[in-house]
Amino acid sequence: MELGGISSAAYADYIKDQSTTAGSQLKEAISGTDYSQASDDELLEACKQFESYFLEQVFKEMQKTVDCFKSDEDSDPNDNLVDYFQDSSIQKLAATSTEMQGLGLAQMLYEQMKRNYNIET
Repeated sequence: MELGGISSAAYADYIKDQSTTAGSQLKEAISGTDYSQASDDELLEACKQFESYFLEQVFKEMQKTVDCFKSDEDSDPNDNLVDYFQDSSIQKLAATSTEMQGLGLAQMLYEQMKRNYNIET
């Protein structure tokens, strides 16, 4: 099946690459930044990004254990539109979960980083 000239296999590979890229970008942002000079907002945003990425990975592993996203055994899994948008949906769910309520992980990281970098409030 093709969507606007893009084959379903190519699109599935693109989505997987985007997921891997998000993790790489987060790692580079965290390791490549000196947070001793960061503002409170920058520090909290980095912590929220980490929590969101963590939740995304948890949701992806949880999704593997249930049948709600699996396609019928007789059909080609690339024909199922859920396959195309599954990763982006999980990313949005993780980001929304972090912004709306979160696990509190971002706040704990934020407070620990402030102590580690001796940042005063």
